[in-house]
Amino acid sequence: MPDTDSTGHGGEGGAAYLPGKQTELGFSPGRTALLVIDPVNDFLSQGGAGWDLVKHTVRLHNVVGNLKRAIEGARERGVSVLFGPMAYTEEDYAERSLQRRSRINRLMFERKMFLAGSWGADFHPDLRPREDETVLLPHKGIDVFETDLPDHLRRLGATHLVIAGMTASLCCESTGRHAMEEGYDVTYLSDAIGAESIAAYEAAIHLGYPLVGNAVMEVEQFLAAVDATAPAGLGVQPGDRVRGSDGGEIGEVERVVEASEVVDAHLVVPSGLILKKDVYIPLDAVVRRAGTEVFVNVPRLVVGEMPWGDPPSRANQQEKHGPRARDVQVLYGSRSPSVQEQADRS
Repeated sequence: MPDTDSTGHGGEGGAAYLPGKQTELGFSPGRTALLVIDPVNDFLSQGGAGWDLVKHTVRLHNVVGNLKRAIEGARERGVSVLFGPMAYTEEDYAERSLQRRSRINRLMFERKMFLAGSWGADFHPDLRPREDETVLLPHKGIDVFETDLPDHLRRLGATHLVIAGMTASLCCESTGRHAMEEGYDVTYLSDAIGAESIAAYEAAIHLGYPLVGNAVMEVEQFLAAVDATAPAGLGVQPGDRVRGSDGGEIGEVERVVEASEVVDAHLVVPSGLILKKDVYIPLDAVVRRAGTEVFVNVPRLVVGEMPWGDPPSRANQQEKHGPRARDVQVLYGSRSPSVQEQADRS
């Protein structure tokens, strides 16, 4: 019989959060990778096959300039830069029928986007990889994690994946979602990402990313967070500005309370223009520090709905952990997953 626990899973029951209990709030260069998705002419150069779709957001947010700053800044700081482009060949369409798979595949097919070896599939002249940098195998859909990306992340020992490029609601979101499910700490660079419309961009940045990733940051905040890691970095300090996972400002840290026998470590943000009452944020909700700004992995608009109206007591925090797997006899109360029942019968 398979080695499963009462949850129906083997071993740990899914991918663990790779940084684990690491308390470092910056981006350690040795554990961080910047992934630049589809920084190619078809998206980012006038005359590209997809330029007319994305040009509004690309120009509005100076995506090319911010991508260049992110790439160069990462290089200067020893952060690995990975490039994830697309490329299609005759076999993809004539033999694999990828043009029939989805609306976006049909669109790329009809517009002759990202054809292998073409000018459109080549890197934008300001965003070309160096000879010593990794160019991933081409993704054929909207999930770069389906390429050799996981192999390179493991090779680098990366636990933090920072995503930029094209486009917001497709490749960037899907790749980050998959990486998060695999246990990576995911951050999106809001001013280095473009989309096919302003609505798609806003939905991704303000709704999708704050739930999928741990933080939505601008390029300068990302670089400041890398700098905050060296030499030793700082924890949360009184006076720091708190931002949500959507980048929205929550308030200023009034004080930081250390753990005791009664309460877990937490920070206090007093009521103000945004908060209707004082909020006590568990310290392990803080995932990033950039200069004097700290990010928590909850969107700003949701903070007021969290049960953070009182200091986090040790007993209450333990209740949130739920029961131990070995103590759960029936997972869903009335029955267990079908896969476990089948295993029990074998």
